Amino acid sequence: MTNLLVVATSNPGKLLEMQAYLTDLDLELQLKPDELEIDEIGETFSENACLKASQVAKAMGKWAIADDSGLEVAALEGAPGIYSARYGKSDRDRIERLLFELGNELNREARFVCAIAIARPDGSIALETEGICPGEILHSPRGNNGFGYDPVFYVPEEGKTFAEMTPEVKKSVSHRGKAFKILLPKLQKLDFRF
Repeated sequence: MTNLLVVATSNPGKLLEMQAYLTDLDLELQLKPDELEIDEIGETFSENACLKASQVAKAMGKWAIADDSGLEVAALEGAPGIYSARYGKSDRDRIERLLFELGNELNREARFVCAIAIARPDGSIALETEGICPGEILHSPRGNNGFGYDPVFYVPEEGKTFAEMTPEVKKSVSHRGKAFKILLPKLQKLDFRF
């Protein structure tokens, strides 16, 4: 029997991305309705992921999955953090602002964080996990793949930015890939009868 999981986003791209991580499971993913708005008022990625999953699950009476992710830069005291997507009007704006704020700072240490939460139909959290990908911020963008901060986020072990990696490599080393790797074995044991 296929279990339904509502993805707490209205973005079809995010649904496809999650589907790619969950292909081996007997799950059918569905987007939340556009009109169901969730205020991300948490102070951490984990709080926001739980908030989104819980509210969507309760509103729809179905199991829900949500993620929240972003970039934390050491020299900027963790900024942009939970405001990563709102750091500018476009990817280019966000990258320009980040590079401007870092200036000639020598400490370019940064990390991408992804928190994932799964909520039961009553809104209680059944599972949550977090994946972290350490790296550093380059002085200028490199690569044409990906989105967001990918062109300036450099992963030393790979010797590439996220934007220079193939989708397969990025999927395995990224914060989201690591979070799903931890989540999948737990998800397979989850009892969807509720």
